[in-house]
Amino acid sequence: MIFCLNPECQNPYNADISKFCQSCGAQLTPLLENRYRVVELLGRGGFSRTYLGEDTRRLNTKCVIKHFFPSAATKINPQLLEKSVSLFYEEAKRLLQLEDHPQIPNLFAYFEADKQLYLVQQLIEGRTLLKELQEEGCFNQSLLVKDLLDITQILQFIHSIPVIHRDLKPENIIRRHKDGKLVLIDFGISKQLTGTMDTKFGITTGTPGYAPQEQMLYGDSSTSSDLYALGATSLHLLTGTHPFYLYNPRDNCWLWREQLQVKGISINDKLANIIDKLLADLPTRYKFADELIDDLNSLVLPQKSEFIPQIFSLTPLNPVSQIKLKQFEFEVVTIDGLGKEINRYSDTCEYFSEDLGNQLFLEMVYISGGEFVMGSPSTEKDRDTYESPQHKVTLAPFFLGKYPISQAQWRAVANLPEINCPLNPDPAKFKGDNRPVESVSWQDAVEFCARLSRKTGKKYCLPSEAQWEYSCRSGTTTPFHFGETITADLANYDGTYNYATGPKGRNRWETTPIGSFSLANGFGLYDMHGNVWEWCADPWHTNYRDAPTDGNVWEKGGNNNYRVFRGGSWHSLPLVCRSAYRYRYPPVYRYNSIGFRVAVV
Repeated sequence: MIFCLNPECQNPYNADISKFCQSCGAQLTPLLENRYRVVELLGRGGFSRTYLGEDTRRLNTKCVIKHFFPSAATKINPQLLEKSVSLFYEEAKRLLQLEDHPQIPNLFAYFEADKQLYLVQQLIEGRTLLKELQEEGCFNQSLLVKDLLDITQILQFIHSIPVIHRDLKPENIIRRHKDGKLVLIDFGISKQLTGTMDTKFGITTGTPGYAPQEQMLYGDSSTSSDLYALGATSLHLLTGTHPFYLYNPRDNCWLWREQLQVKGISINDKLANIIDKLLADLPTRYKFADELIDDLNSLVLPQKSEFIPQIFSLTPLNPVSQIKLKQFEFEVVTIDGLGKEINRYSDTCEYFSEDLGNQLFLEMVYISGGEFVMGSPSTEKDRDTYESPQHKVTLAPFFLGKYPISQAQWRAVANLPEINCPLNPDPAKFKGDNRPVESVSWQDAVEFCARLSRKTGKKYCLPSEAQWEYSCRSGTTTPFHFGETITADLANYDGTYNYATGPKGRNRWETTPIGSFSLANGFGLYDMHGNVWEWCADPWHTNYRDAPTDGNVWEKGGNNNYRVFRGGSWHSLPLVCRSAYRYRYPPVYRYNSIGFRVAVV
């Protein structure tokens, strides 16, 4: 059977020997890209079709083929059509960055054929939350909170890329059969081909009832609009009523509480307040997934961590007297706000080399103690409240890795005897002995340090947040140790975006070998901005109030469900690569953008 891909065809099924559709006469395409076979229609929208497909180069493995075609308004406007196609490819590349998340379908391919656009994605075996609602009835509070937390953690990840879903609703969330996990599907990429194009955002549509007004009217999609849609989704699951019918536009108010009363459903005040804040107008709505996760966690009983690091006695080293140090020379560059070089100089610093065997060494740079101001000033562009208040920190000397841990170094230590948990010797997506290791969790990094400490007798650990920022700044107070901006010639990040008045550049879409830019900061450290995020030891705090001033790990009052990482990565926007920027993930998370470097204290 050959399926006709003409969107207007009324009877698309044809015999295998057919060259033209027996219904509409269109020329048939047996295999898209000479690889993907359309098997049957799964669903349709105004400007899209979703098919069950087979990948003929992977033993006819089942996949999902999404077919997008321009609206009539788009077809007759060449500029709009060109912009639509450009945005399609731009967002498809963004989706590729999500493929290692276990709760997002992998994107296998994206291409244009016969002036129409296609995505090929992983098939998820499961049941949508809409189907679950229809078959089993309204969700109870316990299940709703659990699912909201699960979805919000997925949103936290995609927003950090950054990708906006744009079309969150129960039919776009699948509960996977094999493990019961929720999977987020159908990102709003097709919205670029429908309706009228807004000059800034390119999208003016959404699903009525789920999308907020700023998205429906102006195409303004943001992290906050995804969270609004999550709130509307929670109403649908909680009441069984589509959110479109739970809002009174005349009085500008929601009627979901009245609906709960009619159905005899009750929820606690905390959950009700969370839903209200999700559905609020922009000034008071949740802006980031982090805030929502904190509030949802307050509704969930804390669970004891299964990971208990083994503590063993080590004698702390005096960095100067007990280690024989060598020197190396490095080069430092400073740029202005336009990204032009204004200063270049050479310097030297002290370090020692840890022998990992087989002529493999780990270079640890001596970081002299001192005082610095941690956090960002209120005048710094794109700063976040997480970086406040600024405060002085005084640190004792320590050592920090010259580079992030490489894959060869990781493998050498991962093959040492286990202490607390097993380690995958080859976890990285982007293979290469001299590339940074990635796809490692905070717990993996702690285990690495424990094994290395036992082998060497030194106290290896992850740096504290204060140690990391002090080391990154290396005496500077600008957003980057390079200066007021950053360029893709100096670091590996998504250079298609710029910071402040800096230039745009390229996105490499992968990690680069450690130290490949050949430029260090003032302490002789490489790759502090971009390439891979770097885990720090600290649990998460939402700001620096009551932060320690001695540079130690800040344990008191921290949220141990999350650990901090710093520096940005190969797919990060430049604003998150700033010296002061901080973010968090659960200590068990592994992504192809997260690695680490080690400290010795």
